[in-house]
Amino acid sequence: MPSTPTHVLLAGATGLTGEHLLDRMLNEPTVKRVLAPARRPLAEHPRLENPIGTLEVLLPHLTPPIDTVFCCLGTTVKDAGSVEAFLAVDYEVPVSLGKRALELGARHYVVVSAVDADSKSSTYYNRIKGEMEDALREQGWPQLTIARPSQLLGQRADIRLSELLAAPLHRILPGKLHGIEACALARALWRLALEQGSGVRIVEAAELRRLGK
Repeated sequence: MPSTPTHVLLAGATGLTGEHLLDRMLNEPTVKRVLAPARRPLAEHPRLENPIGTLEVLLPHLTPPIDTVFCCLGTTVKDAGSVEAFLAVDYEVPVSLGKRALELGARHYVVVSAVDADSKSSTYYNRIKGEMEDALREQGWPQLTIARPSQLLGQRADIRLSELLAAPLHRILPGKLHGIEACALARALWRLALEQGSGVRIVEAAELRRLGK
């Protein structure tokens, strides 16, 4: 049975997936409030609250009510500039966001992870994503949805050369390595947020592509 989010906290609203998700939610009349902290101002909207600053600083000052939280944050060591900066974006902030959102009354956390995320992986990126997932499980969410997309496809404001070069390949690769358009991932995340359930649900790349159609 669908359960429509009405008060939403969105991390990553200026990113490739987050901007599509934000646009979708602001066009949903059932959504009463979107709280989207960001480093830069977003387009004004009567149902959008957009505190400016780093999420680490803003988290203690966010206010209820919140029923659903989305985390669309993600980077790479190369783009972040250091291992420490990468860990902040892909592990520390999503985990801190979860802790704070629970305090604000949220019951459903929808987080973007990555294909092959595994805390025991020999690949550093996949291992950190897996450790992030494990930390969120330990928070005891009433409902935790973990999305594991493959390569994100779409036009970023900040061009990532590696993604630009890999995109044509990921449009034709089979199975879990087939990429997904950011707008399709946003549609999938919204549909997952509408699902009423409990416990942890992991949604792999193929199902995300199906949900995003």
